[in-house]
Amino acid sequence: MVNAVFLVQLLKSRIIFLAPSTGCNVENACTALGICAEKTAISKAVSEGHRDFKAIAVASDMVESYISPCGGCRQFMREFGLEWDIYLSKPDGTFMKMTVEELLPESFGADD
Repeated sequence: MVNAVFLVQLLKSRIIFLAPSTGCNVENACTALGICAEKTAISKAVSEGHRDFKAIAVASDMVESYISPCGGCRQFMREFGLEWDIYLSKPDGTFMKMTVEELLPESFGADD
């Protein structure tokens, strides 16, 4: 199984960031030092002046379950709001739509 995560970000300004061209996993032998595609793509968007996200879609070649952002990425997404959509997908095209709040309930953020 490929451990790559591909994602698309839809910003409220209608600009779309597509990974891996703007975000991909950067693996490291020490897991804590790796960089996930979600965090890379969001950072790229922020570095270009975008902070209002509408949705992000995450995909991989996992067939048994939907790909889901790690806890660190969930918290990173939370910094940009609770009510934007995350699409978790499978290679067959099926997906689950959740909000940041649903993936990270009872969270804290920049406004806390």
